Amino acid sequence: MTRRGFTGALMGACALLANACSPLTLFNDLAPRDPARRAGLGIAYGPDARQTLDVYTPKQGASGLPVLIFFYGGGWSSGKRQDYAWVGHSLAAQGFVVVIPDYRLAPAHPYPDFVQDGAAAVRWAHDHVAEYGGDPSRLLLSGHSAGAYIAMQLAMDQAFLRAAGVDPKLIRGVAGLSGPYDFYPFDVSASREAFGLWPDPRDTQPIDHVGPGRPPAFLAHGDKDDIVKLSNTVNMAEALRGAGDVVEEKIYPGVDHIGMVLALSRAFRGKAPVLADMTAFLQAAGRP
Repeated sequence: MTRRGFTGALMGACALLANACSPLTLFNDLAPRDPARRAGLGIAYGPDARQTLDVYTPKQGASGLPVLIFFYGGGWSSGKRQDYAWVGHSLAAQGFVVVIPDYRLAPAHPYPDFVQDGAAAVRWAHDHVAEYGGDPSRLLLSGHSAGAYIAMQLAMDQAFLRAAGVDPKLIRGVAGLSGPYDFYPFDVSASREAFGLWPDPRDTQPIDHVGPGRPPAFLAHGDKDDIVKLSNTVNMAEALRGAGDVVEEKIYPGVDHIGMVLALSRAFRGKAPVLADMTAFLQAAGRP
């Protein structure tokens, strides 16, 4: 099916089933996927029902591969790992063992709960990913939107990883797609519900934890994003460069907020080379 044909089929299905499931669920169910294996499903990394994860590996199996932990977006208040199986397939087909965790959501679980969950998922990966062919000394973080925030906050504010029993030096690289990193004051309901109760608002901002020795960072944004301001990526990249850290900044013309993550899929990969750019950076960062 061509991209146009698939998009039309998806829109038609959405119109028929709008009350039954979300467009993202339909996309996950209908979109063509890269060849890969879902090697683990619904694995607990903590006691809460939301503290579960899935594992994806290349179709031919895995041995000593870099490990890519991907956090999905949803304004810190929505999302489920099952809707991102296509991301797991896309990234695993590039030669990673991929971990996609759920995490607790605001407003019931505001900051720092979802970042602590991210750290706990990284700890699980460190302890168990060798069972799936991953190298626990080659951990990489990535995410889109609110998930990019989680990945970047873990990489910048290393206290979260240390509290989870993970040496921050094991994080070999981090990639953020359309992420909010410098968004105080909290001027929308999503950020107020997720961060408004924290007594030190600046402490919640990844840009305020930049310093020398942070992992190499890939920061990408679409110039048509009207959900997360492009200034988040521009300012974060400037701060990392100022600290002497390795950073690659990519701005994709004509790409909006959701388009950044959809560009990882086979159906929309021709829109922008997000997958190729991000995975090339992470493969280089994660080399033995």
